[in-house]
Formats: sequence, structure tokens, C-alpha cells
Amino acid sequence: MCTVCGCGTSSIEGHKHEEGRHRHSHDHHRDHDHHRHGDGGPDHHHAADCSDHYGKGIAGVNVPGMSQERIIQVERDILSKNDAYAEENRRYFERQGIFALNFVSSPGSGKTSLLVRTINDLKDRLTISVIEGDQQTSNDAARIRETGARAIQINTGKGCHLDAHMVGHAAEDLALEPGSALFIENVGNLVCPAAFDLGEAHKVVVLSVTEGEDKPLKYPNMFAAAELMILNKADLLPHLDFNVGLCIANALRVNPRLQTLTVSARTGEGIEAFYAWLEASAAHRAA
Repeated sequence: MCTVCGCGTSSIEGHKHEEGRHRHSHDHHRDHDHHRHGDGGPDHHHAADCSDHYGKGIAGVNVPGMSQERIIQVERDILSKNDAYAEENRRYFERQGIFALNFVSSPGSGKTSLLVRTINDLKDRLTISVIEGDQQTSNDAARIRETGARAIQINTGKGCHLDAHMVGHAAEDLALEPGSALFIENVGNLVCPAAFDLGEAHKVVVLSVTEGEDKPLKYPNMFAAAELMILNKADLLPHLDFNVGLCIANALRVNPRLQTLTVSARTGEGIEAFYAWLEASAAHRAA
């Protein structure tokens, strides 16, 4: 949970918003300051001493000087505030007829390549804008803009996920067209983004076939929160020892309602099935 993962403040391509410009309070970012790591972390040379790494309370974590009960309360406060921002975002998206998807994955799964191909293939059928989340650089937003789509980069610094407050600011700056689609590419991380609602219609988890069939079992919260799992880089399957059926079975153990697709963003294999899902979901949302 993010009480111990080092989340900090974020910047939207270095732009500082004027006080009161956005409907959200800027105090939200300061709420993250309480759970930054200090300079004196656990001594990882003593791995056998589990007390340095795991708490015995219900939170399952250890923060020096903070009780388990206090950790749980901090987590609840953070998520409660985020959920309030997310509901504001969701109401805005619904009023404007905007179909928002939150793409989540490990780093290197091919999320950006998938979005670039999707935008290029659907630009005549659907207006798509993108919010990019990374700790540093605006590389991915630049790649998206090369397609002609509007994109904004959020740099989270030490933060390991986007939150609803950040997304609300970015959506405002993008001036989204009514009836359009918004793709949110979250920070590469299969843990924290699972807990943070951004106001999206669905989470889409992208898993590369290079990552291993057991990822849904090792990171169940993410797959439980997702509506769709995209197995990407299918063009590499002939060169890998990867069991697609086992991976899908593991994902369905975690989330029996999870829809799954196997695609290659590079070659286009299976990509039309994703487009069909995307357009059907958007139409159902608008109905």
C-alpha cells in the first residue's frame, strides 16, 4: 500500500496551476507527504530478520514509529479522499459522454505501443486523448502526439501511481471533446494503481507474454480490479516458453468475469478484437 512506497507530489509537464483554478483542492498532494521513505530504511543485509520487513498487524507492513492501527487509518484517509476526487471525475466524464479507460501494467508491457497503434488505426472513427503517467520524462506523451492525438504528461516524481486528483487536473487542461475517448496510461506498476480509482469506466491490464503466466496470482488485486486483460507481444510466442492457456486460467481464478484478448501491438495480430471491445464498451456506456 502507498503508505510505505514513497509517493510524492507530481507535476503536469512542469506547469503550476493557479490557486483555485481547478475544482479539486491542491492540499491532496500534501496528504501524500506523510508516507515518504526516510533516509534510514530497513537493513536489507539482514534478510533473515523479518521484523525489519514485515509487520505483524493486519496491515502487514512495518513503519518505524507508527502503529498498525495508525497505518490502516492513513490508508483509509488517502483512499477516501481519492475516491471523492474520482467521483467528481466520473460525473464529469459521464456528463460529457467521455469514455475513459485506465491502462495498467508492469513497465515494458507495451502499453504505449498499443495506444499508438490504436490511435492510428481508429483516428477516423474515434477521437482519443491520452493522459500519460511516468515518474520522469515526457517521452511517452511525445510518442502519442506524433499520432496527432492530444496528450498530456504527468510526472509523479517518486510516486508509483496516478491518482484522481492528478487526472482531474490533466483532463481539464486537455479540454476533452464531448463524446470522445480518454486513455489514461498509468505508471508502470502492478500494485498501487489497483487501489486508486481515477473515475474511469474500466481498468485494462496489459500483460506481456515475456512476464510469466503467474503474474495474475502474484498481483491479484490488479487483475481483480480489471475488466479486460490484454496479453501483448503475441508475435514473440514462438520464441518463448509461455503457456497462454495457463496464464488466462490463472487470471480467471482471480477474476472469473475478466475478459481476455491476445494481441500483438507490433504486428496487429488480434488487434481488431480489442477495437471491437473498445467500440462496443463505449457504445454500451453511452446507452
